[in-house]
Amino acid sequence: MYSWQITPRFAGHPRQSCIKRRCAGTFQNVKAIAKVRPEPGVEIVDVDEPEVGRGEVKIRLEAASVCGTDLHIYTWDQWAASRIHPPRIIGHEFCGTIEAIGAGVTDRAVGDFVSSESHIICGHCKQCLHGQGHVCVNTKILGVDVDGGFASHVSIPAQNARLTDRSIPKEIACFQDALGNAVHTAMAGPLAGQTVLITGMGPIGLFAVSVCKAAGAAKVIVTEVSPYRIELAEKVGADVILSPNDGNLSEIIAKEAPGGVDATLEMSGHPSSLELAVQCTRPGGRISLLGVYGNPMQTLDMNAVIFKGIDVQGIVGRNLWETWDQMTGLLKSGKLNLMPVITHEMHYTEFQNAMELMKKGKAGKVVFTFE
Repeated sequence: MYSWQITPRFAGHPRQSCIKRRCAGTFQNVKAIAKVRPEPGVEIVDVDEPEVGRGEVKIRLEAASVCGTDLHIYTWDQWAASRIHPPRIIGHEFCGTIEAIGAGVTDRAVGDFVSSESHIICGHCKQCLHGQGHVCVNTKILGVDVDGGFASHVSIPAQNARLTDRSIPKEIACFQDALGNAVHTAMAGPLAGQTVLITGMGPIGLFAVSVCKAAGAAKVIVTEVSPYRIELAEKVGADVILSPNDGNLSEIIAKEAPGGVDATLEMSGHPSSLELAVQCTRPGGRISLLGVYGNPMQTLDMNAVIFKGIDVQGIVGRNLWETWDQMTGLLKSGKLNLMPVITHEMHYTEFQNAMELMKKGKAGKVVFTFE
């Protein structure tokens, strides 16, 4: 019998970890979901309960949520095989209670309820020093580059444990990392009184609908091909829901938004959505791009972008830490309609079922509990 022990080692900033085999019973073990071998699948393993290093906090998990990144790791696609170095504990969306604080931590306390920010930034590169931590060139991602949070306990840098009001249900608090993507994309420009087009109704696109409505958008038009996700879009309150099966989308959108939409939030990562965005965004409007493309080399009508004076924005992660402040305000306002996006709640030991549901496109946000 073997268990897995997480042995901390420090290589400057941020904290790294490695996993070694040790005889069962030698250490106090906790359960974790890990990619153990370079092949499809993940499994539950025993790991040594993490120590809490300098500048860190140790969290007892209460809930976590599955991200598309976790599915890439589970299926072991080309991206995962090139990026992940097993063994690796996966998961980067979670929340819980701080049980211990490391040396030097003064702004977090035992008993605090916190949610995870997955991007561990260095704090000293040019981007970090200029308030652009979301594009830190030394970023490490929880559950990808370092061990993540699909475990009963996890230690992370204190600044990545974002203080969260207890009034926010743990089922929502756990996916603030993903919600922050939607907040960052939607609030990269004005929303009040605006007509917004959102392409792609995955969980982040669905979140963006709610963010736009809460921020006072006049009309939210969405596009989606999946009947399952179209139903979810109805539940979160999209004003106009269109499918490519409806006909020429640019003509339909032109009737809904004469002169063009004020903003397009591209969440799908599908090439056709890029063309649609340029066609449907008004002169002087904006296109905010969050979707990631299987083929990064895409064709865009650049003359249309130039002569329409469209502001094209690349969006990555959360704007650290402004997005978290915006998100906190939105959550406390009670205006966000997020519960319909949570389609499944299950114990973390049912991870196999969760991954298969996501593979089939039969899930919105899947939330794990860790009782």
